[in-house]
Amino acid sequence: MSKQKLELTWIGKEKRPKLEPRILLEDPEKSYHATHRVTENDIFDNRLIFGDNLLALKALEQEFSGQVKCVFIDPPYNTGSAFAHYDDGLEHSIWLGLMRDRLELIKRLLADDGSLWITIDDNEAHYLKVLCDEVFGRANFVANCLWQKVYSERMDARGFSVSHDHLLVYQKTDAFFPIQLSKDQNAAQFGFFDKKANKYYRRRSLRKEGSESLRQDRPSMWYPIPAPDGKDIFPVKPDGTEGRWRWKKENVPANIDQLEFIQKDGRWEIYVKQYLEESPTRPPSTFWPNEEVGHNHEAKLEVRAFNSADVFSTPKPERLLKRVLEIATNPGDLVLDSFAGSGTTGAVAHKMGRRWLMVELGEHCHTHIVPRLRMVVNGEDQGGISKVVEWKGGGGFRYYKLAPSLIVSDRWGNPVINPEYNAAQLAEALAKLEGFTYAPSEVQWWRHGHSSERDFIYVTTQNLSADQLQALSDEVGSDQSLLVCCAAFHGVSAAKASERWPNLTLKKIPKMVLARCEWGHDDYSLNVANLPIAEKTEPAEEPEAASGSATRKTKKSAATNAGQGGLFGENEE
Repeated sequence: MSKQKLELTWIGKEKRPKLEPRILLEDPEKSYHATHRVTENDIFDNRLIFGDNLLALKALEQEFSGQVKCVFIDPPYNTGSAFAHYDDGLEHSIWLGLMRDRLELIKRLLADDGSLWITIDDNEAHYLKVLCDEVFGRANFVANCLWQKVYSERMDARGFSVSHDHLLVYQKTDAFFPIQLSKDQNAAQFGFFDKKANKYYRRRSLRKEGSESLRQDRPSMWYPIPAPDGKDIFPVKPDGTEGRWRWKKENVPANIDQLEFIQKDGRWEIYVKQYLEESPTRPPSTFWPNEEVGHNHEAKLEVRAFNSADVFSTPKPERLLKRVLEIATNPGDLVLDSFAGSGTTGAVAHKMGRRWLMVELGEHCHTHIVPRLRMVVNGEDQGGISKVVEWKGGGGFRYYKLAPSLIVSDRWGNPVINPEYNAAQLAEALAKLEGFTYAPSEVQWWRHGHSSERDFIYVTTQNLSADQLQALSDEVGSDQSLLVCCAAFHGVSAAKASERWPNLTLKKIPKMVLARCEWGHDDYSLNVANLPIAEKTEPAEEPEAASGSATRKTKKSAATNAGQGGLFGENEE
């Protein structure tokens, strides 16, 4: 009997979009850079992308697959609330489908030692956990951190006052290792000096204190340890209660130098020497109190500093992002946020010397993110973590928007290349669609991109003759290959062309790409108005009427299908 695969199921799960890999168009007027270098580590090639985040993730896939060290996303929580910047009230299955499509792309973008961090609340947290288990593998679940997002309980709450959000953490592979956090030490507590180790230390009782500190809790941890005078010392509490040691019996001889025997009131106490560390660290905890990482009110105050007229509804505090990046990245690593919101991730990554990519569709990309990042670059933003990291400004970012769909319909409904594309944009778009890196050569006019050192692509809207193809083949040479994307070719059939010019592969545009993607679909956002909801079932009709209706529907479908054959070229030789 084969094992049944356990997975999260929902209506419409099998439906997946055929995404168009759009190119990115920079708007130099919105890009922004410091006038001079502040430090040698300034980063200028960060990217802010305005557009649908699913299409943007697809647009980034070719260039950045396997390169992103940390992804932080704060998606709409699907709570039913109507936010100013998000339509956040989706039916559960639709929300899960939209998240699944994004998670699969994020996984491909992550480096092998990269990690994903998702903030979410109780409404979808546990469904999202199972979905992430399916996409990333259950073994790649790292932690569920609880962020204390408020600084006081809501006294007007009905039932429980919710004080936390979840922060789900996943790794792409087991190559991810969380970075330990710095640990505060009060030097005044380390009042003893070990001459042999040449270090200051403090004493901690070897006898277990607090919970589970009795003999019956861990019977194996009740054993004698010989004192300097030869007497056996047992972990007995001052009131005579039998306790237990914190160390196993076999660990005592190997670490005897770390123990200190002190006689008090005629009885022996054993202490462990805890030394003052030069660079003390601690493993990250799964509970993040607001005293350490900030709260919602703090985040809104940070946003108000650069946009007091329209404070973003659901920002995250900079200290929260600082904690994430401390655990998941090192300076110079690449960070991605595809739900950029008010731009906190990019602002914090910039101040911490990380490279970043951010995507945002809403108009607050211009009202919140751009002004915020400009202030960061100028060193004018001294809120959030700026003082802690001693931020002085520097670096910059490039602003991009998604190119329009490559294929549009003309006035007669025929698919054509979008007239908004110029020659260079068309070459770049087709290079991406065919899996080539767009890199126009300054020497060979026919090299628009490459897939290897000897495999290239050439894009033209011309109709190429046999003589032109012969000349092109001669230039390419027998030791290289060239994909030729052209409007048409004449004077030779496709079969004869492959025999005559084995170093050329000929494809007609737009026919070569018509079946590749969903063309003209610009918005896959988490907005119920943009989603393909299941069609309503029509009420049953009388038998005669139903028969007539079916006949009419069949004729209409046949006419439609007949038109499609000619439209997309399936009937061409």
